[in-house]
Amino acid sequence: MAEDRKGNVLCMDCKINFDDNTEFRQKEIFALKDESQEDARDSKANAAGLNYIALDGTIGCLVNGAGLAMSTMDIIKLHGGSPANFLDVGGGATAEQVTTAFELITSDPNVNAILVNIFGGIMRCDIIAQGIIDAAQKLSLKIPIVVRLRGTRVDDAKALMAASDLKVIPCDNLNEAASMIVKLSSIVELAKDSNVKVNFELPI
Repeated sequence: MAEDRKGNVLCMDCKINFDDNTEFRQKEIFALKDESQEDARDSKANAAGLNYIALDGTIGCLVNGAGLAMSTMDIIKLHGGSPANFLDVGGGATAEQVTTAFELITSDPNVNAILVNIFGGIMRCDIIAQGIIDAAQKLSLKIPIVVRLRGTRVDDAKALMAASDLKVIPCDNLNEAASMIVKLSSIVELAKDSNVKVNFELPI
């Protein structure tokens, strides 16, 4: 707002945000959205039903639930690391959505390692495990992945990953998982700085 010499109050700038949850009621307004003005990863995440926000760190995060995602990023920071994204797959994700989530995370060239932190209440751990397996095969992932799974069908999930021969590092304790992923990310970063190629082969 500004006031001119004659005392008139003018609106100099404004910004309007529309809640995505209202899209089904405001189709005409949302039809005006210009996706070319958005980050391509944001558009891909929206199309897949994922909540994704790119950050400037080096550790990719795949989590279910906004609260758990925030606490995961906090504990990464506590151990001296920096999250590369906020990515919440929600409570009803499919294996295909998990694969898309990995595609989004690995599309960021700054990502050195990935931490998967899933609490299986509504979300089944075996679906996450199958998504990890599919993503590793499809994307030929060569960066370290630490996986913490707790909750529904966690034993089935562990059995799936064990049978797949994937070189994924399982960890039941979140504090230990965060510490481990920060160290692994640091190793990859040091290798990059020294122009030394380090591959974490997935699968073996």
